[in-house]
Amino acid sequence: MAIESYPSRIDRETIAERLTKVPPLDTLFTADDIERQKVNAARSLKRAAVLVLFVDHAPAPAIVFTQRTRHLADHAGQISFPGGRAEPEDADAIATALRETEEEVGLPRRHIEVIGTLPTYTTVTNFVVTPVVALIEPGFTARPDPFEVAEVFEVPLAFLMNPAHHQRHLFEGPGGQRSFYSMPWYPTPESPGYFIWGATAAMLRNFYRFLSA
Repeated sequence: MAIESYPSRIDRETIAERLTKVPPLDTLFTADDIERQKVNAARSLKRAAVLVLFVDHAPAPAIVFTQRTRHLADHAGQISFPGGRAEPEDADAIATALRETEEEVGLPRRHIEVIGTLPTYTTVTNFVVTPVVALIEPGFTARPDPFEVAEVFEVPLAFLMNPAHHQRHLFEGPGGQRSFYSMPWYPTPESPGYFIWGATAAMLRNFYRFLSA
């Protein structure tokens, strides 16, 4: 399937069908920097979930992101999916993603249709994150928590699923060379843009792998 066909072909049925087709495992991202994961292996893992929320704009669907406020102790100002740490009362990862999305972004779970999940992704901070893929109809009103969320915005799926926009960065760090992906998004040429990177970009890359499987 040509990547240019995604905007006109992606709908609930297409995504659900694609999520059943597992791409070659060596093309998927499962964790942040592997060497750092080895160092952290002795630490206890924590469960979390995020919502990869697909907005069914016709003919150009989009994905919802949040920008974290700059005063937060962790990941201040970064771009992420709605979501967060699992709580004991959560029945599963889907419940975590829906609860966190309602708390962070103000989107009631009754308006969100869950389609499926992507493989878990382990961060260098030892969170095992389940990306939950879901659908929402256009026209919703986000009411973000001002303490956690500075902005809620959408990025066209066609942009995110075009591998030409998947930038790989290499750098030298303690212990050798490391790498990460980014997908910088500029709504207009004058816009300061949104730097989507790290775990969020890796999970999007996995989503791309499933859609192109």
